[in-house]
Amino acid sequence: MRSIVAYTEEIDDLDAATEELFEQVRGFALGKHSMAVLYAEEDTDYPALYELLSKEWDFPIVGCTAMAMLSDKKGYCRSGISALILTADDCVFSAGITCELNKENYKEEIERLYKELEAQHPSEVKLALCYSGISLTDPILSGSNLMLALNEAANGLPIYGGAASDSLTFVGYKVFCDGRTARNGIAVALISGGITPRFVRVNSVEHTASFLYKITKAEGNVVYRLGDGSFVDALKTENMRVDTDNVMSTYILSPFVVTVDKGEDDRVEVARILSSIDRETGSGTFLGMMPEGATLGIGLLSREDVCRSVEEAFTRMFSELARERSGHTTLLCTSCSARYLALINDPSVEAKTYLGRMPSDVSLMGLYAYGECCPVRGKATGKSYNMFHNFTFTILAL
Repeated sequence: MRSIVAYTEEIDDLDAATEELFEQVRGFALGKHSMAVLYAEEDTDYPALYELLSKEWDFPIVGCTAMAMLSDKKGYCRSGISALILTADDCVFSAGITCELNKENYKEEIERLYKELEAQHPSEVKLALCYSGISLTDPILSGSNLMLALNEAANGLPIYGGAASDSLTFVGYKVFCDGRTARNGIAVALISGGITPRFVRVNSVEHTASFLYKITKAEGNVVYRLGDGSFVDALKTENMRVDTDNVMSTYILSPFVVTVDKGEDDRVEVARILSSIDRETGSGTFLGMMPEGATLGIGLLSREDVCRSVEEAFTRMFSELARERSGHTTLLCTSCSARYLALINDPSVEAKTYLGRMPSDVSLMGLYAYGECCPVRGKATGKSYNMFHNFTFTILAL
């Protein structure tokens, strides 16, 4: 598989933006099958953009809005439009998007979409790219629930991607595929053929506090009870703030860490962002699913931990690429919006980690998301599980 990244800062004049993107990929030879992954600032008129892009790009386009982006040549990109074209003779791509989802239809609609896309492949599908909306108002439509529904439909196929982000308003995000968009929906792309996906996932949370409770009542991404008391009671017991109207900012450097039992004495850890507190019900809402029976702890996040983790991620990936020389020419990255906020004084830190180190034949594009989808290995068995994460930096190599 071969790839190329194009980027423009222009979003107001879409004719100019489209021409910039076209110009950057002219001369790039397409194979028999192609697809584009596209990230765009939330104010971008995506349907109008697609109408212009489709005049020259007659292949699927899938992606989402992003609060910030990464590219192989520009590094950190605060705004604009970024597109990665994937092309190959020995791969097949399919892409689609659901309707607006609700708690009654989301499993059925995601299963329908997956089967429709899978039927377009003559051989075994190797990877699903997944971009979702993330609802703060409906606990059933959390980003992790949508990813888990796709995981069930795909029978454990590796899933990579993230939750669409915006400028922290939580109203401007959306996902898109070809000419369609959705907020509480999911856009999916499947790839079959000559690929061997490789994943790197590093956690930003290195230090933990004494906070440790069992989740005894939860629904989707809402936690009602920890142990014998409410979620809010536990925060008060640990002398943590509950009287704030800006919960995400208060807790952004104090991620909650969930240990999920997967059976066979296996378990995985994922971090979660606390997005709101309901003092009347004593509950807390997170950006990812919080399963009953899991153990909930709290971590401590620092700028140093964020820098260390992204350095570790690229060192591991570049070492693997150099060792294998197996034809991996594309890196897709997803970083958590919480990491971005931790680096707000110098948001280009993560990009500086790879600039100047990229192999000349490798393309890279990434986004800052409201959650990251990436397989993670269980601590006991090493088995791979598709999980929805926060506070991580992830890389997919194709």
